[in-house]
Amino acid sequence: MSFCLRRPYARIAAAAWLLVSALTLASCSYIKVPGITPSPQVVRPPPTIPPGPPPTVVQPPTLPETAPPPAIGATGKVTVALLLPLSGPSGQLGQAMLDAAEMALYDLANDQLELVTRDTKGTPDGASAAAQQVLSQGAQIILGPLLANEVGAVKPIAQAAHVPVVAFSTDTTLAGQGTYLMGFLPSEEVARVTSYAHLQGRNRFAVLAPSTPYGQVIADAVKDAVAANGATLSRVEFYDPGVNGMAAAVKRFAGEGVDYDALFLPEGGSRIKVLAPQLPYFKIDPDQVKFLGTGLWDDPTIGTEPSLDGGWYAAPAPSARAPFEQRFAQLYRHPPPRLATLGYDATALAAVLARGPQGADFSAQALTNPNGFSGLDGIFRLRPSGLVQRGLAVLQVQRGGNTIIDPPPQTFQNLGF
Repeated sequence: MSFCLRRPYARIAAAAWLLVSALTLASCSYIKVPGITPSPQVVRPPPTIPPGPPPTVVQPPTLPETAPPPAIGATGKVTVALLLPLSGPSGQLGQAMLDAAEMALYDLANDQLELVTRDTKGTPDGASAAAQQVLSQGAQIILGPLLANEVGAVKPIAQAAHVPVVAFSTDTTLAGQGTYLMGFLPSEEVARVTSYAHLQGRNRFAVLAPSTPYGQVIADAVKDAVAANGATLSRVEFYDPGVNGMAAAVKRFAGEGVDYDALFLPEGGSRIKVLAPQLPYFKIDPDQVKFLGTGLWDDPTIGTEPSLDGGWYAAPAPSARAPFEQRFAQLYRHPPPRLATLGYDATALAAVLARGPQGADFSAQALTNPNGFSGLDGIFRLRPSGLVQRGLAVLQVQRGGNTIIDPPPQTFQNLGF
């Protein structure tokens, strides 16, 4: 699947005023875009059929494999590529991220920006083919792909063409050499909540994690964060992800004594609601041990589990993305998945950098502006290493709705680089 969207044919009726949009903090000015609220009759504005003239469908020209992409500015347009899995198991998520990207395009892009979208099919081969096609069309920056194996396939192709990639993966081994990760990094979440917990007097940390790659990432991140805060890592326990393995691990974990006052539980969804009640059952008292989570806890329903009430985790402030979520639901008649904001913010970032005083600037210097950018998920900046740094809040789980107990920073002034 591929199509090219140009701003003059955008769904103007779908664009609405948005206060928090991606822009450089150095300018100290927010971009506000007036728009028209869509009528109640619109069920879901199809992305390829806007009012007025239809968008131009661009087919990639046939080029020999060794031909370089067109020079920047050769077509008089700024070409931004968006690679997403629009089919396959992740197709629904990819489509929602595309919808969000189109909202950003209509909100922020000028007439010179083209968004060329390709379906990666959720596979390395699909991602590789998509990257080659958009580069043949003169893409000056690639947004996406989403999955780690897709990013791994695209990275060397983009690197050879000297085109930067702003991907949505959280696999930190893929960062660098022109590839930047905008995903929500677990290590950032762990560092933020560990620092806060330590400031609140929690000095002995433990981890009870599934024996999965994610569980190992969290355990390693806790080890680093605890050391950075001068605290103690008392214990790390892994369990089989199955329900039986979980129960046996909790019993064993509790039987060895409670020599910690903060416990990381890197689970989410229904699994955390199975794990959490077993802890007090085996005498791990949440009134004595502070339960800590990761971004998997960024779920408004998590407070329905009583044993998690009062637990802490780090995540972007929900209030920052609330207007986007409301507008997305109004346009598409369903709430956006959590990762949809990444599609918006990445496209908004490209749109802002495309309007530089000297024209589009997707250089490493521009992408890694130390002042950062402000998006739907708060402030963020891409570091020279290729990893993202975000200004996260600390939230407390509550049955009536999770609440911020330590607000996110508004600048990177005191956060280091």
